[in-house]
Amino acid sequence: MGAQNGKDLLIKIDMTGGGMFDTFAGLRATRISFNTESVDVTSLESQGGWRELLGGAGVKSASISGSGVFRDHATDERARQIFFDQQVPDFQVIIPDFGIMEGPFQVTSIEYAGSHNGEASYDLSMASAGELTFTAI
Repeated sequence: MGAQNGKDLLIKIDMTGGGMFDTFAGLRATRISFNTESVDVTSLESQGGWRELLGGAGVKSASISGSGVFRDHATDERARQIFFDQQVPDFQVIIPDFGIMEGPFQVTSIEYAGSHNGEASYDLSMASAGELTFTAI
């Protein structure tokens, strides 16, 4: 796999709750992070005093962040609605030459900024709120 174009990493939002996904318009930068908590089962009998972790245990999570400019009223309004109503709709993250991650996320923060001689911009963060599925492409 060669280098990928950053603009191909897309975040899509379920606009209606019925599986109709639209690309989050105006995003300039996106990031997704996958995490898992480890479960330490180290004991006095651990080989050579090395830490031991329990495989298949722990809590998995994902977080998404992005920043951009206002370009699309519908997706901007949907993000605000999700935040203020504390909804957890499905999102899709398209990762080029890797796959599509889909599942519920909660918008945990939205920040708006602007200067007198520039465009209005926003930053948003989301946290996974349930099981995520992965489809290879």
